[in-house]
Amino acid sequence: MYIPAHFEIKDTSIAYEIMRENSFATLFSHHDGAPYATHLPLILDHNHAYLYGHFARPNPQWKDIGNQTALAVFHGPHCYISPSWYETNKAVPTWNYVTVHVYGEVELIDDEKELMDSLKEMVVKYESPASTYRLQDIDPDFLSGMKKGVQGFKLKINRIEGKAKLSQNHSIQRREWVIQQLDKSPDHDERRIADLMKQTLASSS
Repeated sequence: MYIPAHFEIKDTSIAYEIMRENSFATLFSHHDGAPYATHLPLILDHNHAYLYGHFARPNPQWKDIGNQTALAVFHGPHCYISPSWYETNKAVPTWNYVTVHVYGEVELIDDEKELMDSLKEMVVKYESPASTYRLQDIDPDFLSGMKKGVQGFKLKINRIEGKAKLSQNHSIQRREWVIQQLDKSPDHDERRIADLMKQTLASSS
């Protein structure tokens, strides 16, 4: 990923937070000699060593992904930045965004307990705390049949790249004007970008 120095996320704890908050990722590899991608949730393990997920078995990507380096992309908040918010018309539009790329080798999970543990953790992550749904309460025969339809995997994390393009290449005054405009928006991503811009301003002051 192209990362100018002022946009680089150097703190891995921030990258981990982005991965957890935006865990519906895109997993890229090569299949049959061409790029191939699957959109799926990926769970970061507690030791920050692996990403866990599962393919639908009819998806052919899993069949040859084990012999290559895969790329998982976590898409954070993003939004359009209008030059009309600046003090001059000598400006062009841009896009602010946050993203994390993770590179590593994929290992297929054949152990049933490891697969079930990863599935349970995924359910716990996404279910509401007040939800009564628990994977362990599902009829065992039904669950066994469903497990046959997926192929679990874990991606061993070898390298992480993080990028937060938040107008750091503009003056503090311009960044404050952008924040003011984004704060007015009903759009969740725009307000989230405003919050992140505030944090970068605070950390640089």
